Amino acid sequence: MFLQLKARAGYWLARRLFHWSWFVRQPRGWRWLEGQFARMANLGDVGAQSFYGHILAFRGVGLGAREEGVRLLRLAALAGDGKAAYQVGVITLAGTASKAPDPVEAARFWEMAAKAGHPLAPIKLEELKSSSAPR
Repeated sequence: MFLQLKARAGYWLARRLFHWSWFVRQPRGWRWLEGQFARMANLGDVGAQSFYGHILAFRGVGLGAREEGVRLLRLAALAGDGKAAYQVGVITLAGTASKAPDPVEAARFWEMAAKAGHPLAPIKLEELKSSSAPR
């Protein structure tokens, strides 16, 4: 109980400090922030999975960071996070180093995102359907 409370407090503080560019640019500060984000994501917090997944997928250094970011985004999407579901759809349609592009799975994630209220998901679904329709 105490460790979970400590993790939540650390995550709350890290999210506030994340907006202070001078702190983020410090190597020790960034390592501390990443530790807080990773701890909350590993505890199963959907918001932390989505937030840290976005950071790793789009700003992470190396293939391992990107793959971990996609994994965290997928977990958050399956838990109902609309923004994460939209991004997983985009990544799935583009393909990754370990997976080929999959329009069917992308559509599935965009449907989840649309149900969660993401404004761009219905547009992407329509684009996908119109591009795959026979001419």
